[in-house]
Amino acid sequence: MNPLLRFFLLLWLGAAGPLTADDFDSQRERFLQEITDLAEETALETGRPTFAAPVMAALGRVPRHRFVPEDQVPYAYKNRPLPIGHGQTISQPYIVALMTDLIDPRPDQRVLEIGTGSGYQAAVLAELVGRVFSIEIIEPLALEAADRLRALGYSNIETRAGDGYYGWESAGPFDAILVTAAASHVPPALIRQLKPGGRLVIPVGAHFMAQYLLLVEKKAEGGVTSRQILPVSFVPLTGGEPG
Repeated sequence: MNPLLRFFLLLWLGAAGPLTADDFDSQRERFLQEITDLAEETALETGRPTFAAPVMAALGRVPRHRFVPEDQVPYAYKNRPLPIGHGQTISQPYIVALMTDLIDPRPDQRVLEIGTGSGYQAAVLAELVGRVFSIEIIEPLALEAADRLRALGYSNIETRAGDGYYGWESAGPFDAILVTAAASHVPPALIRQLKPGGRLVIPVGAHFMAQYLLLVEKKAEGGVTSRQILPVSFVPLTGGEPG
């Protein structure tokens, strides 16, 4: 952010007074309603006119304002992505809800997330599944997210800095995998680490070009099917083999 703009933003926030817990609660209620409305609007594309009640409840519990930089806190409950540094973003809450809902989360699941970012998606998953494993290729983000998640009491999340293209073989296989950056193709290692009957949600496409959110399902016999859900825009998945 431009230093002058940041100065005036902080000056305005100081004049208005710090945001309170009640402020965040009311903002969170509004953004949950926005997500509900958008789910209805996109039902034809996604096949999901509503998201499961536990998923929406998880979004209501996770304090998104704790996962964004200080100058983005006033916008934490806007239904849009926000910058978190290092050229990365925290995903739009509607997309977080959709991707989470698409894996049909259950308390007995082990889920792999590729692209920890600030840790927000991992926290939402941790509210719903038994164990979350999250990889972030940008080491400073990985370290900050680990500290943040620990401070917030998420004991069922394990994070590490590394190249998510190759997954996390020693922790697999996984009931579900979420990828929060756009790849040119579905990484083969992620398919191998997905349990039969498991689901993989990943944006596929080139940066600044068409990207689609894919739902990949691994059948009991090992076969794989995929379907496009809807157009999306994500930062690119880095690392791994050239596309």
